Amino acid sequence: MAPVQAKTSFIDAHRGEYGVEPICRVLPIAPSTCHERVAQRRDPSRLSPSAQRDGAMKPEVQRVFDANFKIYGYRMVWRQMQREGFDIARCTVARLMRELGLQGVIRGKPVKTTVSDKAAPCPLDQVNRRFHAPAPNMLWVSDFTYFATWAGFV
Repeated sequence: MAPVQAKTSFIDAHRGEYGVEPICRVLPIAPSTCHERVAQRRDPSRLSPSAQRDGAMKPEVQRVFDANFKIYGYRMVWRQMQREGFDIARCTVARLMRELGLQGVIRGKPVKTTVSDKAAPCPLDQVNRRFHAPAPNMLWVSDFTYFATWAGFV
């Protein structure tokens, strides 16, 4: 949710108790902005052209997503809409899908490299951030790095 929308929804929820202007004094928002948002909700023709287009495209994005078994990501939804003759940008489809809460299926199995146990005690730092050894084989330091390979995760 956009910051202004969040603030205006908060104002709508508490306007009966506190009033619009006192809330706007506390929140960094002008009362005229709040009143304009209310007017835009009542009359959608007062919205900006891009907001009107987004409102018209959201049902189409939802339709294409649903028609393809809810597995398409934003690129495939965008390609399908291009095939159907809609002139819409890929980033716009991605933004609208994010606003609608739509997400395509992710291929592959997610890899968990670390399962941390918050209750387990942490080992003491034996090096104390001094990485200089007085002699060979006196200090060993390691780093765990994981690589995805064709044979698996190593």
